[in-house]
Amino acid sequence: MNVFGVTTQHHPTRTVITVAGDMDLQTHPQLAQAASLVPEHCTSLEMDLSGVSFMDSSGLNLLLLLRRRLQAQGGRLTLTGLRHQPRHLLALTGTDRLLTADTAGHHRPQAPRRPRG
Repeated sequence: MNVFGVTTQHHPTRTVITVAGDMDLQTHPQLAQAASLVPEHCTSLEMDLSGVSFMDSSGLNLLLLLRRRLQAQGGRLTLTGLRHQPRHLLALTGTDRLLTADTAGHHRPQAPRRPRG
């Protein structure tokens, strides 16, 4: 049996949600509840997914909804600690380009742009 847990830490301008366990249809209500508690003034939401070894489409959908909500408020969603299967799901669906993701817990640097000519 997979133990599931969500912790939320609020800071003045950012919130950190740490998830442990699978992000799937069964745990979606608990994740949605935690996400609903993110204050309106929050400009940065960090999701620490280092404890998530499996994510299905319901977990991915929640991340995309959070991203859309934060963008509408001028904020940003950052994923940290991505493990193999969730990272693969993001790559497979092309959503890795939409979500800031990094396994080391730091923002991924932008690739240098090639001059047009």
